[in-house]
Amino acid sequence: MREAYARASSFLLERGVEDSGRNVELLLMHVAGIGRAQLFSRWSEPIAEEVEEELERLLMRRASGEPLQYIVGDQEFYGFPFAVSPAVLIPRPETELLVEQLLARGDRLFAGEAGAGEAGSTGAVRPQVLDIGTGSGCIAVTLAKLRPQWGVSAVDISESALEVAKGNAERLGAPVRFLHGSWLSPALEEGLRVDILVSNPPYIPAGELPFLQREVRDYEPRGALDGGIDGMDPYRVLVEQMKQLPGGGPRLVGFEVGIHQAEQVAGLLRSSSEWGGVDIVKDYAGIKRHVLAWR
Repeated sequence: MREAYARASSFLLERGVEDSGRNVELLLMHVAGIGRAQLFSRWSEPIAEEVEEELERLLMRRASGEPLQYIVGDQEFYGFPFAVSPAVLIPRPETELLVEQLLARGDRLFAGEAGAGEAGSTGAVRPQVLDIGTGSGCIAVTLAKLRPQWGVSAVDISESALEVAKGNAERLGAPVRFLHGSWLSPALEEGLRVDILVSNPPYIPAGELPFLQREVRDYEPRGALDGGIDGMDPYRVLVEQMKQLPGGGPRLVGFEVGIHQAEQVAGLLRSSSEWGGVDIVKDYAGIKRHVLAWR
């Protein structure tokens, strides 16, 4: 294993793959069907011929720029394993912060409003969550897993993405209702009440797409990246459609945003409705990454 690891790491490093050692470690575990502890317990053993052949095939894919997550078909999010494919964006660590914010703020905002069915034991209405552009389902499924007393629905325009999301919900035993359609249209057509609205929409300005990292530019779904000329199109649509939701719209909104977009998105929200507050939250790199509004 050690020799195969060294050769493979050098191969990826020479082809400009960042963190080549970690990539090889995960590929070795994938092709051998073992965990990290087993990998290192067998470190001094020779690699089986069929395992080495499969490793070489996957190394060529990785060297060409294909994301590691698509190769192994899996990415962890908030401690849960999510299946991923080229039909969906790969879940990012910064999006975990958005989930964290929604959980904390939702708990405060809807304290005492949780129960089975549409109404809880106190007669209070069960909070209804809607995730727009769900992709792999990482946000919706995580919220449903961690807050089973909330009702969670998710929308995506891509049927292929919805298949991935449905598979993840089933795999993790999360009660999520999935809707096919564009933005809030399915919710508006059904007259759904939405208490918590969350979205990590496409927010890359169209002119910047050719300059993205090759793993993103060449492999991740363009429809989940392209936010229009200035990257703000999805937020304009969502903020406008929110006004049409039953009951005056959501009481809590959480958006993930691109670099330099937070203040603009916060301004859109402030100008569209009366909110008790609008906050901007930074990610691990100190970038203003999430906008939250509540009432």
